[in-house]
Amino acid sequence: MATIFDADPRELILKVAEELKKINDIKAPDWAIYVKTGAHKERPPADKDWWYIRAAAVLRNVSKLGPIGVEKLRTKYGGKKNKGHKSEHFYKGSGNIARKILQQLEKAELVKQDAHGPHKGRVTTAKGQSMLDKIATEILKASNKFQKEEVKKLTPQVPKKPVAETPKKEAKKPAVESPKKEEAKKAAPEPAKEEAKKPTGEEK
Repeated sequence: MATIFDADPRELILKVAEELKKINDIKAPDWAIYVKTGAHKERPPADKDWWYIRAAAVLRNVSKLGPIGVEKLRTKYGGKKNKGHKSEHFYKGSGNIARKILQQLEKAELVKQDAHGPHKGRVTTAKGQSMLDKIATEILKASNKFQKEEVKKLTPQVPKKPVAETPKKEAKKPAVESPKKEEAKKAAPEPAKEEAKKPTGEEK
Protein backbone atom coordinates (compact mmCIF):
# COMPACT_ATOMS: atom_id res chain seq x y z
CA MET A 1 0.00 0.00 0.00
CA ALA A 2 1.23 3.51 -0.84
CA THR A 3 1.99 6.16 1.77
CA ILE A 4 1.58 9.94 1.87
CA PHE A 5 5.11 10.29 0.49
CA ASP A 6 4.24 8.42 -2.72
CA ALA A 7 1.31 10.60 -3.82
CA ASP A 8 1.32 14.21 -5.00
CA PRO A 9 0.78 16.40 -1.86
CA ARG A 10 -1.66 18.83 -3.46
CA GLU A 11 -3.79 16.10 -4.99
CA LEU A 12 -3.72 14.15 -1.72
CA ILE A 13 -4.86 17.16 0.32
CA LEU A 14 -7.75 17.88 -2.05
CA LYS A 15 -8.91 14.24 -1.94
CA VAL A 16 -8.66 14.11 1.86
CA ALA A 17 -10.60 17.39 2.09
CA GLU A 18 -13.46 15.79 0.13
CA GLU A 19 -13.49 12.89 2.62
CA LEU A 20 -13.44 15.25 5.62
CA LYS A 21 -16.56 16.99 4.32
CA LYS A 22 -18.47 13.74 4.90
CA ILE A 23 -17.56 13.69 8.63
CA ASN A 24 -20.05 15.50 10.86
CA ASP A 25 -17.47 16.31 13.55
CA ILE A 26 -15.44 18.41 11.11
CA LYS A 27 -17.32 21.55 10.20
CA ALA A 28 -16.25 25.10 9.39
CA PRO A 29 -17.41 27.61 12.04
CA ASP A 30 -19.59 30.55 11.11
CA TRP A 31 -16.72 33.04 11.43
CA ALA A 32 -14.55 31.10 8.90
CA ILE A 33 -15.75 33.21 5.95
CA TYR A 34 -14.63 36.50 7.58
CA VAL A 35 -11.26 35.81 9.22
CA LYS A 36 -7.74 35.80 7.86
CA THR A 37 -5.53 32.78 8.41
CA GLY A 38 -2.77 34.92 9.95
CA ALA A 39 -1.57 38.45 10.60
CA HIS A 40 0.64 38.29 7.51
CA LYS A 41 -2.36 37.88 5.21
CA GLU A 42 -4.15 40.86 3.67
CA ARG A 43 -7.51 39.20 2.97
CA PRO A 44 -9.55 36.14 3.99
CA PRO A 45 -9.21 33.01 1.83
CA ALA A 46 -11.06 33.17 -1.49
CA ASP A 47 -11.93 29.44 -1.48
CA LYS A 48 -15.17 28.70 0.37
CA ASP A 49 -13.93 25.21 1.36
CA TRP A 50 -10.61 26.44 2.74
CA TRP A 51 -11.38 25.08 6.22
CA TYR A 52 -11.52 21.48 4.98
CA ILE A 53 -8.42 21.98 2.84
CA ARG A 54 -6.54 23.33 5.86
CA ALA A 55 -7.80 20.44 8.00
CA ALA A 56 -6.56 17.94 5.39
CA ALA A 57 -3.18 19.67 5.28
CA VAL A 58 -2.96 19.63 9.09
CA LEU A 59 -3.81 15.91 9.14
CA ARG A 60 -1.05 15.22 6.61
CA ASN A 61 1.47 17.27 8.62
CA VAL A 62 0.52 15.51 11.84
CA SER A 63 1.14 12.17 10.10
CA LYS A 64 4.48 13.38 8.76
CA LEU A 65 5.81 15.45 11.68
CA GLY A 66 3.88 14.15 14.70
CA PRO A 67 3.85 14.51 17.59
CA ILE A 68 3.20 18.15 16.75
CA GLY A 69 1.42 20.95 18.61
CA VAL A 70 -0.28 24.23 17.89
CA GLU A 71 2.87 26.38 18.03
CA LYS A 72 4.69 24.32 15.41
CA LEU A 73 1.62 24.49 13.17
CA ARG A 74 1.49 28.25 13.63
CA THR A 75 5.07 28.48 12.42
CA LYS A 76 4.30 26.07 9.58
CA TYR A 77 1.43 28.23 8.29
CA GLY A 78 3.04 31.59 8.97
CA GLY A 79 4.57 33.97 6.45
CA LYS A 80 6.10 37.36 5.77
CA LYS A 81 3.94 40.45 6.00
CA ASN A 82 4.20 43.17 3.39
CA LYS A 83 4.96 46.39 5.28
CA GLY A 84 5.36 48.69 2.31
CA HIS A 85 8.75 50.42 2.16
CA LYS A 86 9.81 48.77 5.42
CA SER A 87 11.46 45.37 5.52
CA GLU A 88 9.21 42.34 5.69
CA HIS A 89 8.64 40.65 9.03
CA PHE A 90 7.65 37.03 9.72
CA TYR A 91 4.37 36.45 11.54
CA LYS A 92 3.00 33.13 12.75
CA GLY A 93 -0.31 31.81 11.49
CA SER A 94 -3.55 31.83 13.44
CA GLY A 95 -3.38 29.70 16.59
CA ASN A 96 -7.16 29.62 16.98
CA ILE A 97 -7.63 27.99 13.55
CA ALA A 98 -4.94 25.37 14.19
CA ARG A 99 -6.34 24.59 17.64
CA LYS A 100 -9.95 24.24 16.46
CA ILE A 101 -8.93 21.99 13.56
CA LEU A 102 -6.88 19.73 15.84
CA GLN A 103 -9.82 19.49 18.26
CA GLN A 104 -12.20 18.54 15.45
CA LEU A 105 -9.78 15.93 14.07
CA GLU A 106 -9.36 14.52 17.58
CA LYS A 107 -13.14 14.36 18.01
CA ALA A 108 -13.40 12.49 14.69
CA GLU A 109 -10.78 10.01 16.04
CA LEU A 110 -8.31 10.82 13.30
CA VAL A 111 -5.62 12.22 15.65
CA LYS A 112 -4.83 11.76 19.33
CA GLN A 113 -2.52 13.22 21.95
CA ASP A 114 0.71 11.33 22.52
CA ALA A 115 4.29 11.82 23.62
CA HIS A 116 7.51 10.46 22.14
CA GLY A 117 10.24 11.20 24.65
CA PRO A 118 10.36 14.94 25.31
CA HIS A 119 8.08 15.71 22.35
CA LYS A 120 4.37 16.05 23.06
CA GLY A 121 1.50 16.76 20.72
CA ARG A 122 -0.89 15.10 18.29
CA VAL A 123 -0.21 12.00 16.25
CA THR A 124 -2.44 10.22 13.77
CA THR A 125 -4.53 7.28 14.91
CA ALA A 126 -4.82 4.00 13.00
CA LYS A 127 -8.07 5.28 11.47
CA GLY A 128 -6.51 8.53 10.30
CA GLN A 129 -3.39 6.86 8.91
CA SER A 130 -5.49 4.24 7.12
CA MET A 131 -7.56 6.95 5.42
CA LEU A 132 -4.44 8.77 4.24
CA ASP A 133 -2.82 5.59 2.91
CA LYS A 134 -5.96 4.45 1.08
CA ILE A 135 -6.36 7.79 -0.68
CA ALA A 136 -2.65 7.86 -1.56
CA THR A 137 -2.96 4.35 -3.04
CA GLU A 138 -5.96 5.39 -5.16
CA ILE A 139 -4.08 8.43 -6.47
CA LEU A 140 -1.01 6.36 -7.28
CA LYS A 141 -3.05 3.72 -9.13
CA ALA A 142 -4.89 6.39 -11.12
CA SER A 143 -1.63 8.13 -12.07
CA ASN A 144 0.00 4.85 -13.16
CA LYS A 145 -3.03 3.97 -15.27
CA PHE A 146 -2.99 7.43 -16.83
CA GLN A 147 0.71 7.14 -17.63
CA LYS A 148 0.19 3.76 -19.31
CA GLU A 149 -2.61 5.19 -21.47
CA GLU A 150 -0.44 8.17 -22.43
CA VAL A 151 2.42 5.85 -23.40
CA LYS A 152 0.04 3.85 -25.58
CA LYS A 153 -1.13 7.04 -27.31
CA LEU A 154 2.42 8.26 -27.94
CA THR A 155 3.84 4.99 -29.21
CA PRO A 156 3.23 4.67 -32.98
CA GLN A 157 1.21 1.64 -33.87
CA VAL A 158 3.07 -0.23 -36.63
CA PRO A 159 0.79 -2.48 -38.68
CA LYS A 160 1.73 -6.10 -38.51
CA LYS A 161 3.31 -7.48 -41.67
CA PRO A 162 1.61 -10.57 -43.10
CA VAL A 163 3.66 -13.70 -42.64
CA ALA A 164 5.10 -14.75 -46.00
CA GLU A 165 4.08 -18.27 -46.88
CA THR A 166 6.88 -20.56 -47.89
CA PRO A 167 6.49 -21.56 -51.56
CA LYS A 168 5.66 -25.19 -52.07
CA LYS A 169 8.08 -27.21 -54.16
CA GLU A 170 6.44 -28.17 -57.42
CA ALA A 171 7.08 -31.58 -59.00
CA LYS A 172 9.49 -31.44 -61.88
CA LYS A 173 7.73 -31.73 -65.21
CA PRO A 174 9.27 -33.90 -67.93
CA ALA A 175 11.21 -31.86 -70.37
CA VAL A 176 9.26 -31.30 -73.57
CA GLU A 177 11.37 -31.75 -76.63
CA SER A 178 11.16 -29.23 -79.37
CA PRO A 179 9.22 -30.25 -82.54
CA LYS A 180 12.38 -30.02 -84.63
CA LYS A 181 14.07 -32.69 -82.52
CA GLU A 182 11.01 -34.94 -82.81
CA GLU A 183 10.98 -34.63 -86.66
CA ALA A 184 14.70 -35.40 -86.81
CA LYS A 185 14.15 -38.57 -84.81
CA LYS A 186 11.37 -39.72 -87.13
CA ALA A 187 13.44 -39.04 -90.26
CA ALA A 188 16.50 -40.95 -88.98
CA PRO A 189 16.62 -44.59 -90.20
CA GLU A 190 16.11 -47.20 -87.58
CA PRO A 191 19.10 -49.52 -87.05
CA ALA A 192 18.69 -52.93 -88.67
CA LYS A 193 17.75 -55.54 -86.25
CA GLU A 194 19.81 -58.62 -86.32
CA GLU A 195 17.72 -61.63 -86.93
CA ALA A 196 18.13 -64.29 -84.45
CA LYS A 197 19.85 -67.28 -85.88
CA LYS A 198 17.53 -70.17 -86.00
CA PRO A 199 19.03 -73.62 -85.65
CA THR A 200 18.67 -75.62 -88.78
CA GLY A 201 18.36 -79.32 -89.03
CA GLU A 202 21.72 -79.57 -90.75
CA GLU A 203 23.60 -77.98 -87.94
CA LYS A 204 24.20 -80.44 -85.24
